[in-house]
Parts: sequence; structure tokens; C-alpha cells
Amino acid sequence: MDNNDQSESIILYEPESNAKIVNQNQRKADDKWTFWLLTAGISTTFGAAIPTGYNIGVINAPANFIKEWCNDTIFETYGTVLNSSDLDAFWAIVVSIFLVGGVIGSLGGAWVADRLGRKRSYLSCGILLVLGGICFQFCRALGSVELLLLGRVLAGLAAGLTTSTVPMYLTELAPISLRGAIGVFASIGVTGGVVVGQVMSLEEIFGTEELWQFALSFYVILVITFFVPYHWLPESPKYLYVIKKRQDEAIYEIKRLGGKHTRDDYVKQQIEAMRNEDSATIMSDDEEKNERTLAQRSLWSVLTDRSLTLPLILVCALQGGQQFSGINAVFFYSVSVFKSVGLSSSDAKFANLGAGCINLLIAFFTPLLMQRYNRRFLSLLSCSMCAVFLFCLTFIVHFKESVGWFSYASVVAVLLYILFYQIGLGPIPYFIGSELFEVGPRPAAMAMGSLASWGSNFIVAMLFLPLQNAWGAFVFLPFTVTCVLLTILLKIYLPETRGQHVSSIVPLVANGFRSRPLMP
Repeated sequence: MDNNDQSESIILYEPESNAKIVNQNQRKADDKWTFWLLTAGISTTFGAAIPTGYNIGVINAPANFIKEWCNDTIFETYGTVLNSSDLDAFWAIVVSIFLVGGVIGSLGGAWVADRLGRKRSYLSCGILLVLGGICFQFCRALGSVELLLLGRVLAGLAAGLTTSTVPMYLTELAPISLRGAIGVFASIGVTGGVVVGQVMSLEEIFGTEELWQFALSFYVILVITFFVPYHWLPESPKYLYVIKKRQDEAIYEIKRLGGKHTRDDYVKQQIEAMRNEDSATIMSDDEEKNERTLAQRSLWSVLTDRSLTLPLILVCALQGGQQFSGINAVFFYSVSVFKSVGLSSSDAKFANLGAGCINLLIAFFTPLLMQRYNRRFLSLLSCSMCAVFLFCLTFIVHFKESVGWFSYASVVAVLLYILFYQIGLGPIPYFIGSELFEVGPRPAAMAMGSLASWGSNFIVAMLFLPLQNAWGAFVFLPFTVTCVLLTILLKIYLPETRGQHVSSIVPLVANGFRSRPLMP
């Protein structure tokens, strides 16, 4: 069946019957963008996801000005003058400590999501971001490099917490047919935030010797503005029902999310679905375990549960593969690619910014793609074509001096790579954990996925330049191999999750690598 045709006949699996087709007219009436669902999506995107991307993209352009200030400040405070290599090492710490914060924030995501709730997890992200922005704004006035480092750590903690909890929060608010569409909001936000950070750090705006602290802290305006509706945002009904056992509050939130015309039948369907997930969380080994639910499961218990091994590997492979696919390396190298076709250094930087804008433009279409096309199809297409164009880029860059028109071919290869990355590898890893795991182990799974992402990002950031200096164009081959291996893994083991209830997905991957999870 063609993906377009399938979009008109999505099968929604209900607890009482795993092959029950919901009336199409009722489904369209129930599964719609409502005020509170859209408000939650916009608030979290602008209040947490965009600031996360902003902190990734803002630090590069004013780097020389900040390094000079760091050197002067360290001399004034400690009487020490850093030589060139020491200053580079210190700057590497400033840049990479954000990624370390992302790793730590990811690890804490499971605990925060279960103890504080999905909504308060989002609040925690906002608080950390604001505190980080305050450190950035006042580090220069107070002459403190320690505040700069603290700000990077706090922003990194917020970033890790954002990527591990916000997509989970949004997908638990959404009806099944909109789960993918709203799940990519975080991806769009991070992508857009990188572009906004690059723009605000241009010398024409805040990227100057006098104003760089405003470039670093500008995102706080977004955080404060889009946290205004926080008090009225809904809590995840699944969290309330399955984790906290507050059934009345869960029903209230379902009705709020569905709007004033929410049908009673729809509410009953949602409650039955959550009841089915709740019953699936009961441990059955002995009486003591029978009284526990997966809501109480530790990160270790999820890691050692063999029935969760395969979906956990899929989540971590997608999140880590997102970084090991080389997206950051391609953007870093694209400046030299644009220079090779005759652009000046300044123009090449603007062309690189243009490539980021193209990346963002494609990202805006991903909610529609998630609604109309299967996850497997998009993931496999994205991974395989990224491998093709990374290999092409390696070949073209290596022989660029020998063939005149290869400089232009390299630009095409970069743009096509960005296109195919953004239709699958970019958005899907952010929310796939919410579609492979039930409510109980979901926070731990999302935390591990986020950990894989930030950890892989850190490794790429640390190794890319040394490997580029040693290998030249062949530095892209490890990324190519990653995309090939990821394609094989997904081809064999990734079940189709679009339009499926989680309870129908879990049994398909419960037997680890002996599973045959492909769905018709």
C-alpha cells in the first residue's frame, strides 16, 4: 500500500481489539489540533527547544572576542597569561562543557520526569535556562570567567533535560494520529534555535567585542515570554493516570485537551488505552513485585530488562546515529566548501547560514511528513540517502582539485545531504522512544536516548578536527559507515509505529534480536 493511501486508513489499536478500525469521521473530529495542544507545543518549542539550539549555534561567531576577554580576565583575576595553546584548551572547555551538561541533564531526565511530572520537567528546563542566561549577561560586568562556565553548564543541563523530557511530554498530550506531528516540534525548535543563534551572533547584531554577552543571553527573552501560559498548560493525562493514579485529574485533562466538544466515547477510549498500559506495568514475579509498577522502575532496572533491550538499542542508535551521521561536521566543513566555489570568507559564512535556513525550512514540513508517511519509510530513506551523499562528498572533496566542476558538485552534495537528513534522522529520534515504550519505562528510555545523543555530539566535537587534519576528505567515511549500519538495523528491527497504540508495539520487540517486528 502506498504511504499516501495508508494515511487515509490508519488503524488505531484499542485494548479490547488489536484490529479495530475507528470510524473515520469520529477520528477526524477527535484527533485535531486543539487550543491547549497547540499552546503546549508552541510554548515548549519557543520556551525550551529553541533556546537549546540557540546555545549550540551562538558560541562560534564571537569566539575570538570571548577568548580575548577570557585571557584578559584570567590575567586580572589570577595574574596568569595564557599562551595560544593554553587559551585554545580553555576555550575547548568553554565549548564542550555545554555538551557535558547535556549528558548530565539527560541522565537526570528520567528522575525529573517521574518525580516532578512532565509539565514541571518543562518548568525545570526554563529555570535552568534563565539562570544560565543571567550568568552570561553578568559574567563580563563582574569580570568572572567562572560565571561564563557556570552559564554554559546550566544551559547544557537544560538542553539535556529538554531533549529527554519535552518530546515525551508533547507526545503524551497528543492523540495517536498527531503524535508524530507534535513530536517533531522539539526537533524544529532545536534546528531553528541554531539558526537564530547564528543570526544573533553576527557582527551586524550582537557578535561584537562590546556586545557578545547580549548574544549569549538573548534567548532568555524567549524563555520568559513563552512561559507566560505555563500555569494553564495541561499535565500529561498518561502521567496522571498511570504514574500518579489520579484518575479524575487525568479525565479532566483529556477533556481539556480535546476541547469543549470532546465526545464521551473518546474519553472512554483514552482511559481504556491508559488502563491497558497501566495493567501492562504490573510486575508479576511475586507478591512484592505485583504491588510495584514500572512507574517506580529505576534506570538500572530498565537497562537490565531483556524485554526492553531491542527498543532501547533502537532509541539509542537513532539518537546517537543522529550525531554520528555527521550533521555538525558537514555544517562545519560547508564553510570551506562554499569558499571553494569562489565565495569570500564572509560570503561563505553567510552561505553556511543560508544552508542552516534551508535545513530549518525543510524542518517546518516535518509535521506534515510525520502525519502522511510511515516512520520506517522516512527513517530508511533518510539514513540510506545520507550515506550516499556523505560518500559522494568524500569522493568529490578528495578529487576537487583535479576536476574543476567538483567544487559546485560539493555544494549540491551538502545541500542534498541536509535535505535527506531533515526528513528522517533529524526529527524522528526525538520522539521515537515515546512510540516504542509504555509510560513506565519511557522516561528512562528517553533519558538514555538523550544521553546517547549528547555523548555522541561530544565525541564528534572532540575528534572531528584532529581526524580532519589526519585524514582530510576521508573524515566523512566513518559517518557514512554509521548511516549504512543504521539503515541495516532499522530495516531489520524497527517496527512501524505510526498510528499504532504502544501496547501493540511492545510485544513486537520484546524478544530482543530474535524479534521480527516488521508490520504489514
